[in-house]
Amino acid sequence: MNHNLVATAAMGLEGIVADEVKALGYETRTENGKVYFSGDDEAIARANMWLRVADRVKIIAGQFKATTFDQLFEQTKNIPWENYLTVDAAFPIQGKSVKSKLFSVPDCQAIVKKAVVERLKTAHKRIGFLDESGPTYKLEISILKDIATISIDTSGVGLHKRGYRADQGEAPLKETLAAALVYISKWNPNRPFVDPFCGSGTIPIEAAMIGQSIAPGYNREFISEDWTWMNAKIWDRVREEAEDKANYDQPLSIEGSDIDHKMIQMAKDNAIEAGFSDIIQFKQRQVLDFSTTLTDGVMIGNPPYGERIGEVETIEKMIAGLGDLMEQYPTWSVYMLSSMENFETLYGKRATKKRKLFNGFIRTDYYQYWGKKS
Repeated sequence: MNHNLVATAAMGLEGIVADEVKALGYETRTENGKVYFSGDDEAIARANMWLRVADRVKIIAGQFKATTFDQLFEQTKNIPWENYLTVDAAFPIQGKSVKSKLFSVPDCQAIVKKAVVERLKTAHKRIGFLDESGPTYKLEISILKDIATISIDTSGVGLHKRGYRADQGEAPLKETLAAALVYISKWNPNRPFVDPFCGSGTIPIEAAMIGQSIAPGYNREFISEDWTWMNAKIWDRVREEAEDKANYDQPLSIEGSDIDHKMIQMAKDNAIEAGFSDIIQFKQRQVLDFSTTLTDGVMIGNPPYGERIGEVETIEKMIAGLGDLMEQYPTWSVYMLSSMENFETLYGKRATKKRKLFNGFIRTDYYQYWGKKS
């Protein structure tokens, strides 16, 4: 069966997700935070396995205009739910409504629930309640400007959950955003890589996964694996493909450092979970103590944002010092994600390029300083 699919993403990352989907061989259409494509059951498995920057992969079960509850009920009931949901399926329903006549989300959820139940009872010739003791299908009713979209989540836990993060700090960077930062830098495994603000190690670990072509979903499970119509052999094939493409012998020079020894231990533990304990070097070090004899490297970091009193001045001095320090390494490219609007002034240099990104709900810029070719 062919499906209308959508890969959701954080604002500003849709283009990267579209590139990833195209690399899997599917044509795309992009909107704010969404990349649309179509594909069969295997496309669901491959997208979940390989998309590094997407948040989730969903099936669009139906899309229609709805300005009354009757329209919402009837249009929802017209969707062939029996093609997706078994008679014993559990199907919790999330909802949201923006700039629409049907603004009561709980009412919309209840109506969609009732319509799906009615459809399944008719299709399966059932009387009375459905027990919902079977596989789970997470449905969402989303209404934007009176256009209702009903989708089924194929991922389950968000795709940023790779399965390696045993622990994290107070303000962890999502794995999907970390992968995006590496992607934007165009780093390749033949170049040295350093994160001087590594925290729990997310950026270096994502770089290692990219460097060795390891599928981000290889060590986790997905909600759609439990669905009866998703043949287990599909998942076996997709995992075999991921295993075949992994290049565990690819040598890498990846280093992470942080001033906090507790974070370094956390990063080491996470690297062990990810299988990179012998590949990524983590060390406790102040940012301005960085030195190297290597050339053509890439430095990616997410320096602290200075949310507490007294922190801002310290961070400003650190960024200024980093700008001075990296003058000694002209062939290195530096990429910093920061919420500080005066970052370029502090660093002492206008960025070659900058890109607006959101770290959660925090608006940041990704400052890119391209190194000189050696």
